[in-house]
Amino acid sequence: MKPLQNQIAIVAGATRGAGRAIAVELGRAGATVYVTGRSTRGERSPMNRSETIEETAELINAAGGVGIPMKVDHTKEEEIQKLFERIREEQNEQLDILVNDVWGGDPLIEWGKNFWETSLANGLLVQQQAVHSHIMTAHYAAQFMVKHKKGLIIEVTDGVGYHYRGNLFYSLAKIGVSHLAQAMAADLKAQGVTALAVTPGFLRSEAMLDYFGVSEANWRDVGEKEIHFLQSETPYFLARGIARLAADSKRAEKSGQLLSSWGLSDEYGFIDIDGRSPHWGKYAEEHGF
Repeated sequence: MKPLQNQIAIVAGATRGAGRAIAVELGRAGATVYVTGRSTRGERSPMNRSETIEETAELINAAGGVGIPMKVDHTKEEEIQKLFERIREEQNEQLDILVNDVWGGDPLIEWGKNFWETSLANGLLVQQQAVHSHIMTAHYAAQFMVKHKKGLIIEVTDGVGYHYRGNLFYSLAKIGVSHLAQAMAADLKAQGVTALAVTPGFLRSEAMLDYFGVSEANWRDVGEKEIHFLQSETPYFLARGIARLAADSKRAEKSGQLLSSWGLSDEYGFIDIDGRSPHWGKYAEEHGF
């Protein structure tokens, strides 16, 4: 039997990047995964990228799991409610895993500018899309999990600490969901539900590959102009760690913690899909950032 056989998961924000990879790896481990996001084959999100939730669901199915795509804008409570109504009907309120990976903030962040020089409206929208959406989704997920006295809520963030991340609104969003995990863990401690945060290292997502004008086949070419990119990892590195964490019978011991892809790799002994074992933590420490 696969380690997550008969488990029900939601990956919120599973259209691309880490969310897509996490959904696929949970499915590979046997889970039924509800794949949510705004990008469908019939309508693109404001991100205007080609990846869709249907494609992610098909990747899950090909990996041996069950992928169920559902268009959900997680900033709209009524759409979140419909998602959980569907799970109530189809899964009898069973929900074992929630991964909150909703972001969508790339077009809204103005790097290189001070907060008073940037769009206040965009900065506040980042908080709505990347923090409020997580809070609302976790609010409904926790109700199902508490009822059954079990479950795992994972917040995907950027960074394991509370340091400034180069932009005030970006920092607020990423630190916000890290603390959300810690606060939820405190509230859920007596309920049998685990909550924690995880971060990738330098993520080699579809968008990042496009930004550098390379593909997964020739991504190392970027090293000539961005040396740090040579320490990047595919979205599946973090995803493999999350799948193993979800299957860990002692995962509750990690509740409230801020974990990393490289730390999970050290603990569980997996490698990236390209055969590498990137360790952004050691690299960042060696280079002073």
